[in-house]
Amino acid sequence: MKSKSILHILFMLAQLPAFQLAIAEDGYRLWLRYDKIRNSALLHEYRSRISTIYIAGISPTLTAANRELTAGLEGLMAKKIIDTKNNFNASLVAATKSAAGNMVKTSGIDYSLLGTEGFAIITMRDGKTSKIFISANTDIGVLYGVFHFLRLLQTESDISNLSINSVPKIKHRILNHWDNLNRTVERGYAGISLWNWHTLPTYIDQRYIDYARANASIGINGTVLTNVNANALVLTEPYLLKVAALANIFRPYGIKVFLTARFSAPIESGNLQTADPNDTSVQQWWKQRVQEIYKLIPDFGGFLVKANSEGQPGPQNYNRSHADGANMLADAVKPFGGIVMWRAFVYSNEVPEDRVKQAYAEFKPLDGSFRKNVLLQVKSGPLDFQPREPIHPLFGAMPATPLMMEFQLTQEYLGQATNLVYEASLFKECLDADTYAKGKGSQVSKIIDGSLDKQQLSGIAGVANIGNERNWTAHPFAQANWYAFGKLAWDHSLQPSDIAKEWIQQTFTNDPGFVSATLKLMLSSREAVVNYMTPLGLHHIMATSHHYGPGPWIDNAGRADWNPVYYHKADSNGIGFDRTATGSDALTQYAPGARRALENAEANDEIYLLWFHHLPWTYTTKSGRSLWEELCARYNQGVDTVIAMQTTWATLSGKIDEERYNQVKMLLNIQHDEAIWWRDACLAYFSSVSGRPIPANYQQPAHPLEYYKKLQFRFAPGIGGNP
Repeated sequence: MKSKSILHILFMLAQLPAFQLAIAEDGYRLWLRYDKIRNSALLHEYRSRISTIYIAGISPTLTAANRELTAGLEGLMAKKIIDTKNNFNASLVAATKSAAGNMVKTSGIDYSLLGTEGFAIITMRDGKTSKIFISANTDIGVLYGVFHFLRLLQTESDISNLSINSVPKIKHRILNHWDNLNRTVERGYAGISLWNWHTLPTYIDQRYIDYARANASIGINGTVLTNVNANALVLTEPYLLKVAALANIFRPYGIKVFLTARFSAPIESGNLQTADPNDTSVQQWWKQRVQEIYKLIPDFGGFLVKANSEGQPGPQNYNRSHADGANMLADAVKPFGGIVMWRAFVYSNEVPEDRVKQAYAEFKPLDGSFRKNVLLQVKSGPLDFQPREPIHPLFGAMPATPLMMEFQLTQEYLGQATNLVYEASLFKECLDADTYAKGKGSQVSKIIDGSLDKQQLSGIAGVANIGNERNWTAHPFAQANWYAFGKLAWDHSLQPSDIAKEWIQQTFTNDPGFVSATLKLMLSSREAVVNYMTPLGLHHIMATSHHYGPGPWIDNAGRADWNPVYYHKADSNGIGFDRTATGSDALTQYAPGARRALENAEANDEIYLLWFHHLPWTYTTKSGRSLWEELCARYNQGVDTVIAMQTTWATLSGKIDEERYNQVKMLLNIQHDEAIWWRDACLAYFSSVSGRPIPANYQQPAHPLEYYKKLQFRFAPGIGGNP
């Protein structure tokens, strides 16, 4: 009797529409949660406007668009959607220009402005009736438009009179996975790699499809599958067959696959005696290998290369330039429309020069020497993804070379997966920074989208924070950094607050109280981590190797510029790295307008104060406090902000699902402890070297300095070389 009852219940559940079934809130669905709209008035309006759909044309991409649109509408509106197969009877039509027929003539859409990926969404009226028209020049444009329209419904927007045109500002919008073939992820804090190379190409995990859906929903159109510290094995036929299987999954969603090319692959995989880019046998080896790749993957994107950096092989092993190496690979992929992304993250142990100057010194003389299908991929700042850095001096310094931005989504130096840090503020700060390369108004964004120097090739990359954790990114709020990167890659004029708001609405709820409180929490998070880690322009004072936690005292890391003491230079007299004319003179690498804003300590707005200046502890800051007192105040302010974040989150209990609420609550508790740890350890150390006590009005360190120095974390996640 009992078993019959269970079977009956299961049978009844099977009859329910998908939107009525309860779904565990484990974060897997990211921002693509198509749950029933709670606003009853708006739900009624949406239902009255949309009952039938028609997607013109047949292709894998349009099939994906149809599937997404149907699932989204049925979930959000809790009603069956009919595919009419006839655009005259449909209340929502999605079609390319070529398939739209007579609708193009009456739509008023200027397709010449949409390009190959843009889309338009308009409300078309015919007497008393109206329909929504999603259109583009290409199938992928239609898919992007479908995702955008569903986002309007998810965020409970007005759809009564739509007139939307959206075109990406940057051509190549790419995720860089630092994933190794053994499934470890360098600087990965969300589990092992998504790519199960052992079961590919035969077994296709649903995660691969959902990964593609998530990326397409925010306009990401490329993915580099492998670590920049590359393994030549991925270029062999057994692995290329696996890569081809992923490419087949991603293709309908407009995503091209790229691979990292190990420069010494001709030796390791081709039995050659050299990898010299000027050697004809090496050039021929790469051309043949590229031909084999394109036979398996006709739309292969190209290569990302880390060369002559941190032990990686490169053209300088043979007394050749970076341009020689990049151009050899560019020539190989050019006949197939491929590109080469050549990383500018290089520094040498043999060069006794300020590390932040070395990439500029290496690449500036090569401006104009690269092939037209080469992008120079430059990190956002001149050091290494710090909580705050000034812009990289190469931006604006190479007008004859297309430069590609490299952001880091994975939080290597931002508390990793235990800290809530909304990185859009960091991204936007960099994109909006003025290089003064051609006078005022020469923002970084105008350089990477090609508009400042009339470059045809443009790109932006984000080092992925994704792993096989059920919710993809470990910390629920780390999903927002993936989301924000895609949104800013599509349109860098967007504001972090607007991006955060729509992410909250899609990921959690449209409840106004939750949205406003969480938005405030997110927008304060980046400045909080800067304050409790590296305030006033301090940088690279993290612990060795794993970069988890503070280590400003470290002075034995093997080379000078791996040691925090190299960067803060604190002693009894003062603190900071002098990069003015009296120091390393790194400021000369910036255009005069940018340099003037940074070289005068009194005129500096203090966010980069100790990055460019070594100042006495008694230096008077803008607050009127001494530098030492200001440093103490900033560290404490960071902790106070985290406490405020905890307090805010506590008020939101019951407004969202219990699973994710409790997960974030526990992680904020960890962040609180880590913020205190950073504050206490750093102030204890700087107090010891300065000989100055921490003011009595602040909490004193819970332990003596030696306690913090002895802490070890042998199995911290993401340990590995720093790519």
